[in-house]
Amino acid sequence: MTAQRVLVTGGASGMGAGAVQGFVAAGAHVVSCDITEDGGSAIATEATAQGPGEAHFVPCDVADAASVTAAFDRAAELLGGLDVLVHAAGIAPGSAAAEIDPEQWDRIFAVNARGTMLTNQAAHRLFAGAGGRIINFASGAGAHGYPGKAHYAATKGAVLAWTRSIAHEWGPEGITVNALAPAIATPMYAATRASMTAHQLAAHDASLGERMAVRGALGDVRQDLVPVLLFLASPGAGFVTGQLIAVDGGMLMVR
Repeated sequence: MTAQRVLVTGGASGMGAGAVQGFVAAGAHVVSCDITEDGGSAIATEATAQGPGEAHFVPCDVADAASVTAAFDRAAELLGGLDVLVHAAGIAPGSAAAEIDPEQWDRIFAVNARGTMLTNQAAHRLFAGAGGRIINFASGAGAHGYPGKAHYAATKGAVLAWTRSIAHEWGPEGITVNALAPAIATPMYAATRASMTAHQLAAHDASLGERMAVRGALGDVRQDLVPVLLFLASPGAGFVTGQLIAVDGGMLMVR
């Protein structure tokens, strides 16, 4: 792992920040990209201080082609190339399906779907025929829907279809492309829980308990998600591609 050169999008918070910290802890050289510069820079600095790897921060708006090109080129300069892309950046606004505004639809597709295309294309360019690993963040919502966030679910369905398509196209070049469907606790989730009434929280926890075979609660970034990321980035995952890998306590299992 010490020789791996990794770019993580969405590295300023949540699962992206956990990925930055996890790869650095495994000895990798990481560039963290995010539109939030203060948070992203702080996470990268903190991860480097912990070591044994190191992290740099480069600002990037994944929905903007010029920003992605500039950020990935800068990452390649800092890292001396690229071996792994972990594309965790995304947004998840909520709205009843009948009330989704077309501008909000376009915005979420720009970030979640176009952002996936742009970052994956940029990684493909930097791999330059030497092979590589792409790990996209899809969602269980893209497989079974998400009432109240239909536009978000639609973008994640697009991410999944894109991932499977380029896994076919780029496989002969030694590039594996997989997607994750994570159910992992984040600071945003903690804030959501804090905003719930006691009745809402009880109903939410009961629902998780019914749907999750393991623990009945969202997973931990370091304990449950990072080991999967490290595996998919490793030589041992060289024969795994085009897959939706659910890190969700069993919510997406076939019933």
